[in-house]
Amino acid sequence: CRELRLGSRMSEEYQQIEAETHEEFLLKLLAIEVGHREVARTNRLIKNANFDIIKTYENYDFTRVSLPASINLTTIQTGSFIEAKQNLILYGPSGVGKTHLATAIGVEQCHQGKIVKFYRTAALVNELIEAKQEGRLAKFLKTIEKADLLICDEWGFLPLSQEGAQLLFQVVSACYERKSLILTTNLEFSKWSTIFYDEKLTAALIDRLVHHSHLIAFQGPSYRYQHSSINL
Repeated sequence: CRELRLGSRMSEEYQQIEAETHEEFLLKLLAIEVGHREVARTNRLIKNANFDIIKTYENYDFTRVSLPASINLTTIQTGSFIEAKQNLILYGPSGVGKTHLATAIGVEQCHQGKIVKFYRTAALVNELIEAKQEGRLAKFLKTIEKADLLICDEWGFLPLSQEGAQLLFQVVSACYERKSLILTTNLEFSKWSTIFYDEKLTAALIDRLVHHSHLIAFQGPSYRYQHSSINL
C-alpha cells in the first residue's frame, strides 16, 4: 500500500469486509479507498476555496429570494448554471443571506469536484495590486483561471483605486464566457460608476457581467438585526 501510495486504510480495514467471492472482496476494498479519496479531495477543495465560514443549504430561508424567470432553484442548488458558463448576481441589502447562499453554492460545487475560489472583492483587489507590484500577477491570475467558479463577495462595498478597478476588470474579462461568477452586492448597476469612477470601464464591466447573468433579488430585514440581543 505504501509503495502504491494507498496509505494504510486498506490494510487496516480489509478484515472487516464480508464477501462471497474474491471479486466482491476486491471491489469492496477498492471502494473504501475511493470513498476516502473523494472525502479528502472535497475537504481539500473546500479548504483551497478560502470560504470565510462554511455554509450549506440546510435551513436556508429561500422566502427572501426572488428568482427571475430565466433560472430556477434547482439550477442554482445543483450548480448546473456553471456548465453553461452563466453568472449569478445576488442583489439586496445587507444581512438578507446573499453571502450565505453564495457560499452554500460554492461548498456544494466543491462536493461535486469543482474548483471554487471565494474572495471578498476588496481583498481580491488588494491581492491583485500586491501581485502586480511583486511581479507575480500572471501567476496569480492563473490560479483564478483554473477555477470553475469565482465568488466575489461584497462587490461595490468599498471604492476602488483606478489601478484596482482596471485589475478587477481584467479578472472579469478573463472569466467572460470561460467560467462562472457569483457576485453579492447591495449596489444597483446605476451606482457602480461611483465605485469604479471610470464610466467607460464601468459600462464595459457591466456589459460582460450581465450578458450571461441571472439577477437574483433579496428582500426583507437584516437577519443579523432580527437575531440581535440589542434593540435598535
